[in-house]
Amino acid sequence: MDVRVERTRRALQEALFALARERPLDELTVADIAARAGVNRSSFYQHYDDKETLLADALDAAAEQAGASLPRITEPLPGPPQALFDYLRHFDENAEIYRRVLGRHGSAVVIARLRTRIEAIVRDGITASGARVFEGMPLDVVGAGIAGSALGVIEAWLERDPRPSVETAAEWLWRVLLGPGDAWR
Repeated sequence: MDVRVERTRRALQEALFALARERPLDELTVADIAARAGVNRSSFYQHYDDKETLLADALDAAAEQAGASLPRITEPLPGPPQALFDYLRHFDENAEIYRRVLGRHGSAVVIARLRTRIEAIVRDGITASGARVFEGMPLDVVGAGIAGSALGVIEAWLERDPRPSVETAAEWLWRVLLGPGDAWR
């Protein structure tokens, strides 16, 4: 990708990320974002169709920069993997933004992006593990169910006041994902 394109996209992402910490997404305008990024409105539209897609990219970039990624689980584990703690720590550090985008008036684009990523990881993990617990079920159905559960736990955790620790959230998420039957066995 052209260095100038990358620089402009990064400036737009950082601008929106900073603004989203200050006020709700629906109060932000493209003009606000462009001004904070130091570009004009036409530059915004050369790179993004809307601010929700920009926000999804900004959150992806922030997670990547923080070294947070969803874990790929291909074998039974005794507890939550470190990657899950790291990913939830990213949510915790950016809780106000995630509360806004995952909540009732949140961002359909961001939620869809997160859901798609989790579903893909679930499908890959089930395939790689050879687990038979979901035999006879379409993998997209399993992925959708697990992704929905994961996002539900994350949203409920972020809404709690006071918000429990990342360690508590990881344990909750791990228990919900494994379920009472410990799906890996």
